[in-house]
Amino acid sequence: MRTKARRSRTIALGLATVLSAGLLAGCSAGDTAAPDNRITVWTQENLPPRMAATEKILDRFTEETGVEVELVGVDENQLPQLIMSAAAAGRLPDVLAAAPMGQVWQMYSNDLLNTEVSTEIVERLDTKTFDAKALDLTSDGDTRLGVPSDAWLALLAYRKDLLEKEGLPAPDTYEDVLKAARALDKDGRSGISLATDPADILTQQTFEGFAVGNDCRLVDGRGTVRLDSPACRTSFDTYDKLARGYGPPGSQNVDSTRATYFSGRSAMLGWSSFLLDELAGLRKDALPSCPECKKDPGFLARNTGLVTAMKGPDGKEPTQLGEVTSWAVTRTAETGASRTFVEYMMSKGYEDWFGMAPEGKIPVRTGTPEDPSQYQRAWRTSSLGVDERRPMDEVYPRELLDQLIEGVSDMQRWGIAQGEGALVGATNGELPVPKAIGAMTGGQISSAEAAREAHDEVTALQESLR
Repeated sequence: MRTKARRSRTIALGLATVLSAGLLAGCSAGDTAAPDNRITVWTQENLPPRMAATEKILDRFTEETGVEVELVGVDENQLPQLIMSAAAAGRLPDVLAAAPMGQVWQMYSNDLLNTEVSTEIVERLDTKTFDAKALDLTSDGDTRLGVPSDAWLALLAYRKDLLEKEGLPAPDTYEDVLKAARALDKDGRSGISLATDPADILTQQTFEGFAVGNDCRLVDGRGTVRLDSPACRTSFDTYDKLARGYGPPGSQNVDSTRATYFSGRSAMLGWSSFLLDELAGLRKDALPSCPECKKDPGFLARNTGLVTAMKGPDGKEPTQLGEVTSWAVTRTAETGASRTFVEYMMSKGYEDWFGMAPEGKIPVRTGTPEDPSQYQRAWRTSSLGVDERRPMDEVYPRELLDQLIEGVSDMQRWGIAQGEGALVGATNGELPVPKAIGAMTGGQISSAEAAREAHDEVTALQESLR
């Protein structure tokens, strides 16, 4: 068995450096050499604690099966370019872990996936043990693009104590979130903190969370880009009013938005369910630091409410944004070893896999044929945190955990249901919507111009894919 120091690596450099370093090595099913029982796995769970937790699972897997795994951590923002460069060089990994829907669909459209293996794995594990929505979002008809593993949900966190003091309801509509941001933007505190960085995927995710609730669609049923529709113009305008009118000055990203809310300097925050361990004070490098938190570390968690579904004036009902991540087997994978690996990670290794970060890895395989709710029960008692770990059901109420599990079955995503998954993947790589939002919230263009700019850029991107 190879040592961890040799087996686990993280891609954090430019593409040329990565390629020259040989980190893109993978096994090819088309090679004349016999299978060597060694596979390469790229994972987006590339934070050091998660890499270490994954390594522990891999050690057990190798001991039980004899299959050796080279684990490579990749950055979410670099993944699309890395995949295409690796494909061009004939050096795809065998398996992708935690692959987002857009990336899976983009690889599928470029014939880079072994969908037969993924279909076989889902059937062997029993289709009925998977959440139906997760299967639908990761399938093209009867073709399984990948094996759906877990999900995170978009959230709007808000200070319950401050809203109650002002007599305001939970901010789950455009009207109420604007009202709350306006009322709480005072006393040195911003009304809300939203991502606006044009190079940050959180900007895309946060805006899309608002947009789907207003029936703002990336494309319509015919595949025509619709970002300049009246509903989308309203979404851009509302986001601008919130982020520029009631948010902190300057460009905001994944770190600054969280830091502002944790310090008590904003009353609301657009983020994802990955926030929950940090909010509970279980990660030292991202501790709540509000004035009240110094004497009472649990203050912010107790006084934070969470909105999981948003509704705009053009929306028919509150809508939840979420992301399903999958195990994706590539077309050049060593098939037998890859199948064995993914099946293990979705069975014997599954509870440890989602348990390393349960706040953002809600299992979409609910259980086994023998025990249909096994994994959902295990998820509720999984331990949150990095430096300190506590069972999730001791930190947060049952109602919130129910809300998160139910949210998986109700989640929506731009473009996937319309068959434009490849376009979704491309927009996540090029980030035309965040670029328009960055210019809009920076005061360079109006909200109407931002909608039109995003529309034109996505349309051009769509045409380039045809």
